[in-house]
Amino acid sequence: MNHVLAATLLVRALNLIGTFVFALSGAVLGARREMDLFGVLVLAFVTAVSGGIMRDVLIGAIPPEAFSSWHTLAIALIAGLLGFVLYDRLEILRNPVQIFDAAGLGIFAVAGTQKALEYGLNPPMAAILGMVSGIGGGMARDVLTAQVPIVLRTDIYALAALAAALVVIAGHAFGLPPALTDLPGVALCLFLRLMALYGGWRLPSAHRKR
Repeated sequence: MNHVLAATLLVRALNLIGTFVFALSGAVLGARREMDLFGVLVLAFVTAVSGGIMRDVLIGAIPPEAFSSWHTLAIALIAGLLGFVLYDRLEILRNPVQIFDAAGLGIFAVAGTQKALEYGLNPPMAAILGMVSGIGGGMARDVLTAQVPIVLRTDIYALAALAAALVVIAGHAFGLPPALTDLPGVALCLFLRLMALYGGWRLPSAHRKR
């Protein structure tokens, strides 16, 4: 029972952290697009909750956690305000949106996989659901700002989320506690995304023959 409780608490903590960093990525992008405060807050909230809502609906966790708890809204709004007020400082970072997004991607992929396992999904489907949880927020953010979603480009994005989910699945198969697999999963996802951003790692893309 203690292990189950610890796993549940860890998933909730990861969800809250992921909510914050995803909301921050949305807020920074909204400020970059010169949205007003309301627009930035809306984009921050949508970015923060879209992946979690998709996950909860698919596994039957109704109502979704984003609507059943005030913590998600509060954290998303705080991150949105920080992104709006501190936009100039955050822009000092190279590609701040992508950095925050990479962190959120790994966290939600891991948390989504753990929650899917808790709800009894088989490991392969839990990994896929974890990946969907990770990419949902970034897709919603990009669509609302009229961009082609990162997941549809050659950047290593969905693959990074899937890699994080598979780390969790491997730990589950070997009976390891979540604390020993969740952080390595997030770290692997973050590493893959940073290598895509700064190391030029890309997936092959289709080219039409002329």
